[in-house]
Amino acid sequence: MSARNLHLTPDMILRAYRLGMFPMAETRHSRHLHFLDPEHRGILPLDGFHLPRRLFRTLRTTPLEIVSNRDFPSLIAACAAERAVRPETWINPEIERLFVELHYRGHAHSIEVWDGPRLVGGLYGLAIGGAFFGESMVSFVRDASKLALAHLVARLRLSGFTLLDTQFLTTHLARFGAHEVSRAHYHALLAEAVAIPARWNAALDPATIMHDIEAMRSKSSEDSP
Repeated sequence: MSARNLHLTPDMILRAYRLGMFPMAETRHSRHLHFLDPEHRGILPLDGFHLPRRLFRTLRTTPLEIVSNRDFPSLIAACAAERAVRPETWINPEIERLFVELHYRGHAHSIEVWDGPRLVGGLYGLAIGGAFFGESMVSFVRDASKLALAHLVARLRLSGFTLLDTQFLTTHLARFGAHEVSRAHYHALLAEAVAIPARWNAALDPATIMHDIEAMRSKSSEDSP
């Protein structure tokens, strides 16, 4: 479904996500958005996140600071920027505008990775009830987006979320336990999740997050052949 010559509002975006649709632009410079409801949807089970040993070591020893919602506008701008390794992006100025508004309304959130005063990676998405819709991630240093993903999963688990929607399944996400479900199955999961009164907590204690990450690593070790 295309949105042409229509002034989209944050409330319209929230309604679309509740119905199972999400917006994308064809290019960074596109003037129009398309709303997608794919036949197969990528999800990452929060109780089945696979945390590789090397990433776990990095999480325990990294000097990088991993925080939530410190500078959402800069994070989404970084995700939208064209780079040599990714010359095109689906985040156009309209999506950027809408999600910044959703952030200020308390619906869109970021996990950001900082090296001192420099933003070096992270991810952002939208929260409705107990569902979190992952939108995009970015890295300017090794493992920054992976660190952000592990912190995202821990935060969602600790805050009572039940659904992490990755939109599409990629090889990268499959390494962490993501898989596809049918549209009908996804809609059933979505209906249950948005009814849950979960609440994003940007101020979770780092020690609490690390404790949950350690639990995820222990579960990953148990599941390894």
